[in-house]
Amino acid sequence: MDGRELVRSMRETGPVQDLLGARTAWRHRRTDARELVPRGAERARVPGQVRGAEPGPGGGTVRFARAELYIRVTVGGAVFWGWDGALPGPSYALAGRAPEADQRAVLEPDTDGGWRVVAERVTVAVSREGRVEVRTPGGVALRRELPPRWWETADGAPAHWSQRSEVAADARFFGPGGLASGPRLRDGTYRLWNSAPRQAGFATGDEPVSLRMPVQLVVADGGTHLVFHDNTWEGRVTLREGREGAGSGHDRPGTSDLRMEGGPLRCWVMTGTPTRVLNCWTQLTGAPVPPPAWALGPQHAHRGSGGEREVRRIVAGYRERGLPLSAVHLDTGHLDGHRVFTVDRDRFPDLASLAEELRTQGTRLVSVVAPAVRADPADAVYAAGRAADAFVRDPRGSEVRGTARPGEAVYPDFTAPAARQWWGALYEERLAQGFAGVWHDLDEPVSFAPFGDRTLPRSARHALEGRGGDHREAHNVYGLAMARAGFEGLARLRPDERPFVLSRSGWAGSQRYGGVRSGEAASGWEGLRTSLALVLGLGLCGVPYSGGDVGGPAGSVSRELYVRWLQLAAHLPLLRIHGALEPDRAESGECGPYVPEPARAALLERERLQPYFVTLAQLAGLTGAPYARPVWWSHPQDRALRDCEDVFLLGDALLVAPVLEEGARHRLVRLPRGRWYDTADERPYEGPGPVRLEAPLSRVPVLARAGSVLPVRGPGGGLELEAWAPAPGRTGGGLVVRDPGDGWKEPETERYVTRLRGGEVRVARVTKEGTQTPEWPVRVRGTGE
Repeated sequence: MDGRELVRSMRETGPVQDLLGARTAWRHRRTDARELVPRGAERARVPGQVRGAEPGPGGGTVRFARAELYIRVTVGGAVFWGWDGALPGPSYALAGRAPEADQRAVLEPDTDGGWRVVAERVTVAVSREGRVEVRTPGGVALRRELPPRWWETADGAPAHWSQRSEVAADARFFGPGGLASGPRLRDGTYRLWNSAPRQAGFATGDEPVSLRMPVQLVVADGGTHLVFHDNTWEGRVTLREGREGAGSGHDRPGTSDLRMEGGPLRCWVMTGTPTRVLNCWTQLTGAPVPPPAWALGPQHAHRGSGGEREVRRIVAGYRERGLPLSAVHLDTGHLDGHRVFTVDRDRFPDLASLAEELRTQGTRLVSVVAPAVRADPADAVYAAGRAADAFVRDPRGSEVRGTARPGEAVYPDFTAPAARQWWGALYEERLAQGFAGVWHDLDEPVSFAPFGDRTLPRSARHALEGRGGDHREAHNVYGLAMARAGFEGLARLRPDERPFVLSRSGWAGSQRYGGVRSGEAASGWEGLRTSLALVLGLGLCGVPYSGGDVGGPAGSVSRELYVRWLQLAAHLPLLRIHGALEPDRAESGECGPYVPEPARAALLERERLQPYFVTLAQLAGLTGAPYARPVWWSHPQDRALRDCEDVFLLGDALLVAPVLEEGARHRLVRLPRGRWYDTADERPYEGPGPVRLEAPLSRVPVLARAGSVLPVRGPGGGLELEAWAPAPGRTGGGLVVRDPGDGWKEPETERYVTRLRGGEVRVARVTKEGTQTPEWPVRVRGTGE
């Protein structure tokens, strides 16, 4: 570790904690050196030649000289294969049992001596040497998995494995979870290990970050597919984009080289349009739970050490300026000595009354919850956890201890059902204090250390749902399992309310339990670009509700950057403001006399779009489609759109072009096919093709798709339909989902169509009985009047 790294670490944790962290890190290293058996000599193994096959439901088993491959095509069209006995379960990613096999899909001999499974939407071909190829019904190869390679020790125990894959030369990679330099993955190597960034804020090139999963969404002319290697161990994936030559015979395919340090080699592949692929992925890993409607409004992250008076001042600052504020998030400063499930009574003498007072004003309180529990017999949570045997232990049975904000700490084993049950019951204390939701922080999990991985020793033992294993297998799913504990605990305590759980870490399937606060992007223009990349990348991996902190960790930025950041965040799923309403002030939560008018306009526009965000949240729960989508979402064959990362779609109706560069007052935007209207002046533009749009500091370009219908908040506060004129000779429409409340009521979806008749735009609701006049007021735009 160099001196600069040590200085950064001490700035974050303080010299005392850093010295404690250094001792902890050395202790973890010694434990791993003692408990983890060195690999020793290794030998490589490949499948060898095919020997035969045994058909089964949806596919079957293909046997090779030194391995066997199990294939299953499911009723939803997803393809699974696993080597050497690997089956779909058990898996932390899957929502319940694996999908049923498609009985119509049959394993049959192929013409080249291999085998194939032909299904309605996909064909899987297996060569004589163990190559697996996924093809469209028309025969286009989407992905080719070359024969895998295992490395084994002399006694035959598996050590690690690698898998090389090939995709089309024109393909682009997206994923794998939250990526600061995404959402498109350039040539390079990406670590698959959830890690807390060492610096207070990260930007493009700072990898890895808090949520990674072995998921790739691959978009090419021939089609779109998502591939998921269901393995929680640490790994690395090296990607190389392909290159097209003068002819198809000279193309160089894109490649993906995946190396995992252990665990099974099993894989899922979904094919089709982006909409269908994400829907299939959601059916496999679980529907995203929609956040309560209030969580779709502006929220404020309070990091200061002030107490009730400061929180009241924050809320008053919004109210006095007529600005919406749905929630205030309290960090560890409100806890007693940073200890989880406590309250600092000196600064918050009556937290429950404060929460009730703010709730009457329309503002909720959200509490931070970190997994680290102070290792102090006088701490009630620690004492209860010891009695419940809920903490992670080392191979010799002692509690694993790390360094966290409260000091020396222990960590619950959330991979044990009993520990989740115990931890979930503790949230009753947060509810009693009046909190409406929680955000999980440092849940990678983090043990502060000035060197090495800031987490638990890899030899630490975990229950893993009764199977048993160590931290190498449990680390990446720790945040997911903690989110499950919190979500299920809150649901038991208040069964009539949808829990609000926001996590920093997680894994495939995290959307089942809530959203993701995507780390702390640096307080600069790079951080602004990073915050967009993280949201788009997470959405493509099935986590639609996410966002970063406006202003980054410092919370004090230039007025221009503050305005541009807020304008972007106003169109992202989670809008969470960090620091001051007034930029250039370092005091967290202070509200000076000046709030930039463009910032005010951005917050008010978010409030106007609240019903649209409710619709997007409910549709994400039904279909898996992210709120914020890459601009190529509806036109993945448009290669120029596939390379566009600074523009995005908000649902089907809106295209947002944020300003990501200092001093920019124009935006060059490539539009997808069709007519688009600038929502500021209703000027029409025709796509596909580039257009140059005005981007004054007062706003960012937002365009509406011709013919679209979206719900907004009208001047009187009620719901209003905003309908944009369809292009001549075309129709349009949109979906509206009414707010079902904060419980579990089934949402009601309404469908609307727009038509041009006699130069007049007509909007009708489509029902089983036919079309009806909308019950909501309709405002028609884009008519040129």
